[in-house]
Amino acid sequence: MAQEIQAAPERHPRGLYTLFLTEMWERCSYYGNRGLLILFMTAAMAKGGLGMTDKEAAAIYGLYTAGVYLAALPGGWVADRLLGAQRSVWLGGLLIIAGQFTLAWPSLPTFYLGLGLLVMGTGLLKPNISTMVGQLYPEGGARRDAGFTLFYMGINLGAAIGPLVCSTLGEKFSWRYGFLGAGAGMILGLIQFGLTSHHLGLAGKKPGHGGQVSPRDVRLLLGALVVVAAVVGLALAGVLKINPLRLAEGATKVIVAIAVAYFTGLFLFLKLDRTEKMRLGVVVILFASSAMFWSGFEQAGSSLNLFADRYTNRVLGFLKYEIPAGWFQSVNPSFIILLAPVVAAVWIRLERRGLNPSLPVKFALGLFLLAGGFLVMAVAATSVAAGVKVLPPWLIVTYLLHSLGELCLSPVGLSSITKLAPQRLVGQMMGLWFLATSFGNLIAGLMAGNFSADAVDQMPALFRQIVMTAVITGTVMLILARPIKRMLTGVK
Repeated sequence: MAQEIQAAPERHPRGLYTLFLTEMWERCSYYGNRGLLILFMTAAMAKGGLGMTDKEAAAIYGLYTAGVYLAALPGGWVADRLLGAQRSVWLGGLLIIAGQFTLAWPSLPTFYLGLGLLVMGTGLLKPNISTMVGQLYPEGGARRDAGFTLFYMGINLGAAIGPLVCSTLGEKFSWRYGFLGAGAGMILGLIQFGLTSHHLGLAGKKPGHGGQVSPRDVRLLLGALVVVAAVVGLALAGVLKINPLRLAEGATKVIVAIAVAYFTGLFLFLKLDRTEKMRLGVVVILFASSAMFWSGFEQAGSSLNLFADRYTNRVLGFLKYEIPAGWFQSVNPSFIILLAPVVAAVWIRLERRGLNPSLPVKFALGLFLLAGGFLVMAVAATSVAAGVKVLPPWLIVTYLLHSLGELCLSPVGLSSITKLAPQRLVGQMMGLWFLATSFGNLIAGLMAGNFSADAVDQMPALFRQIVMTAVITGTVMLILARPIKRMLTGVK
């Protein structure tokens, strides 16, 4: 903290805009890629795709998106221990560019290699940009909150732009052009970062611990890189066979085992007082409901993206132009930009009147809104099962409800961890919170594989199944609202 305060006079007010624009371009690249992935994997080889089944492609998509969140943990460690946040952003950006360009090379081994590079690059870049935003405002308070608010807008602005550009290039011209476009977005982000990073002052300039790098940490990193390189080499040589379905199923079991072991260890072996144990119990409940929410929400890039491609009438009648399916990936971030200030204002107004919903009630609202979105999809899927393509408003209303659900659950979930976790464990608990998101992404991929083009008649029932799961989870949260409120005594 002393280092951060000392760095403050040397920072430039424009440092926040440096990070805002870098993250905007990175999200533009990531979401542009996300709008293409499952469509590219399931497209026939004759059309330049990989010709995978829906189940296999959805499993790979789930592994990829889950890996991005998991990689943030070692990415933060590398910055803290070895490189510092600024160098980590540089290295992460270069890996992302390499990954996008590798995806553009038409072969299955290079496809897997490209995804791996994207996971490592995003894991290095994303958490460390957020870290530098905090370091620009070591004094905390309203200025830091305002800085993160602007930064969050940059995330969603990039997420809205990326699919519009990359899906147009990928779906209308060539998948390769779409991935190259995503890589070009990250190139622009790194150029901008290089030209303006002097505005950051000392924020993120050096690793922690006074800038000292431990030889032990270097050996640990080199060892990990050797293992990764060996696995990649065996896979590219065809010695190691990759079964996406088994890998995804195994990864879900590993994540559950990690979460159970971690929480059990905290309760049994860490000397927590009664209040800390109660609050940790609340975190366990929130962890489970958050994973359930993201398992439905993250259908956006998989089953809902396929629905837009195959079963939605995307022709603009007056222009006779069929819009790319990936454009629907821009709907959610656009709604977040428009609705986030409105939702925040509603919470403040309810707070003034003493009517602000409690934490579990907000989680329940998020889950009910998620259920409402899939109920809309279940009705739309009934028409599809009858052989009729539906109009875009069905998907747009679904994304509207899901965006409102995200705003009810995601921001308050992040905030609650900083309040509920024992102070000596806040960093670890935040990493564990993202583990719930990673788990949700894996489940989303496995669930999306059931939405097969060969079983269209089963689609309404599959959507209704997600509706019931979300409703049951939301109802449980409502039932637990009062007990949880008592357990949160003293937490504002």
